[in-house]
Amino acid sequence: MSLEEQTEKTENRPRAPYMKPTDISDPNYFHKVVDCQWACPAHTPVPEYIRMIAQQRYTEAYMINWESNVFPGVLGRTCDRPCEPACRRGRIEEKPVAICRLKRVAADHRGDIEHLMPDIAQKNGRRVACIGGGPASLTVARDLIPLGYEVVVFDRDSRGGGMMRSQIPAFRLPESVLNEEVDRILNFGAETYFNHDVTSLKKVLDENFDAVFVGTGAPKGRDIDIPGRLEVQDNFHIGIDWLMSVAFEHTSKIGKKVVVLGGGNTAMDCCRTAKRLGGEDVKVIVRSPFDEMKASPWEIEDAQNEDIEILNNHVPERFLVENGKLTGIVFQKVKPEYDETGRRKLVPTGDDPVVVACDDVLCAIGQENHFPWIERDIGLEFDEWDMPVVDRTTFQSTNPRVFFGGDAAFGPENIIWAVAHGHQAAISIDQFCQSKDINERPAPEVTLISQKMGMHEWSYHNDISNEERYSVPHAEKVSALKDIKLEVELGFDERMAFEEAMRCLNCDIQTIFEDVKCIECDACVDICPVDCINFIKNGDEKDVRSRLRVPALEEDQGLYVSDTLPTGRVMVKDEDVCLHCGLCAERCPTAAWDMNQFLLKEGQAKSQRQVA
Repeated sequence: MSLEEQTEKTENRPRAPYMKPTDISDPNYFHKVVDCQWACPAHTPVPEYIRMIAQQRYTEAYMINWESNVFPGVLGRTCDRPCEPACRRGRIEEKPVAICRLKRVAADHRGDIEHLMPDIAQKNGRRVACIGGGPASLTVARDLIPLGYEVVVFDRDSRGGGMMRSQIPAFRLPESVLNEEVDRILNFGAETYFNHDVTSLKKVLDENFDAVFVGTGAPKGRDIDIPGRLEVQDNFHIGIDWLMSVAFEHTSKIGKKVVVLGGGNTAMDCCRTAKRLGGEDVKVIVRSPFDEMKASPWEIEDAQNEDIEILNNHVPERFLVENGKLTGIVFQKVKPEYDETGRRKLVPTGDDPVVVACDDVLCAIGQENHFPWIERDIGLEFDEWDMPVVDRTTFQSTNPRVFFGGDAAFGPENIIWAVAHGHQAAISIDQFCQSKDINERPAPEVTLISQKMGMHEWSYHNDISNEERYSVPHAEKVSALKDIKLEVELGFDERMAFEEAMRCLNCDIQTIFEDVKCIECDACVDICPVDCINFIKNGDEKDVRSRLRVPALEEDQGLYVSDTLPTGRVMVKDEDVCLHCGLCAERCPTAAWDMNQFLLKEGQAKSQRQVA
């Protein structure tokens, strides 16, 4: 073989798929590293506002929240906390930072914010209807009114708030907190029609609106079809309807023996409310095993702390009726079995049926969407589950003027998801009304700023607290159960808030590596307390992950990879275990490492909005 042939063969040989240098200019790279913000549907800059709380800058912390999640006081009490399972603190000890309850701290301790509200632009001649006055619609209104849009809100209830008002009991969410955050948005200048039940979407579309947003939630509670159901009509209540009746003070009592069917958060609200309205023996009875209940663990814990019994693996078979009166429910005991794919099937245990005596039943086994008021001949398509066909990015339906969000879009979720939907729908409506491509989404605002103040000084506190998570104080149980409006959780005081805030690992402070400055002395490797820094030979990602000092097993977590260094090695840092402590930057003799604060603010329909 000639030299030319050998050379050609070598050059054409498939090369190893080496990892490429990490593109840290891509906002999503460091955004994903800030796991709590990445996990939040509204992408609230969590470490930033927690840092403000530690500095007692509560008003600033509140405004950071308000810009993204809109209802800090509400969500600080009721959020389902998708951010907390993602918190890196949970990887070094049992419990994450109390992110949600720190949000409440900002709301409870903030100063005046009225002067920080957005300026309202001159009317632009565009009209938008929001059907439903819940969190999704209110978010749309908050984003569009300052831009000059005339926003008209329709709601069947007497006040705005939607399910935040009708389904969350006052002992969890005081009415004063809800009113303040709802009214702040409505006072921007929304035109409201409360006690107004929209019965025809076609009529709304005919009323000269440029766009319509549907945020009606999932208003229909599921019923149960077992023998005796029709006979117990007077003592059988759909959970969400019953909670609404209590919220608007149409219902003030219940029987002494109460059974709640269902294992979600609504069931927890039902059983705790029943306890306050006279229920002496309140039981929650669930089909599923305890560890598969849909309710949040903290909601279950609060219910149990109020002496509410939870029975699992019980399937209702029939109601017991004597002389036309409900006396109890017969349950079949079941156990879970799982196939090779992990799918669960509940099978009878063979034990005798269980009879549970009761005077009233609250059914909280799920919610459904309900769109009888939307005509099927207006260009709006529905799928096989009778749900509107909605684009998951733009929230536009097949009728270009109609947008959906919150539970109305894709089924029951929670408040923070409704807020996220509202932001995105507002962007689409703004683009649509300007005859722009609604698929063009605004880029996030991103900053990356060095935190260096001296040789070994940073503008953030990089000393990691060893304190365990602080428990939120609660009202005395006897008093709480006597007063349905007495808030149970009391919130952190300023001292506790400071200590809890100091548990944050500052995951938004990023390690920035400049390979041209590196002399490969490995000082950073020696000082790293978690062995997340490596100088190794490059290779494909699976190979590199396996050769790190601590193998990187979490493949959904990024590896920060440098360009090739003079020795032929690359620097690889495992973002999954980095504590953002800054010791690498302090130890580096050439300043190849630096600590930069990464701050991302999600794009909103606010390019024309002036914020003070």
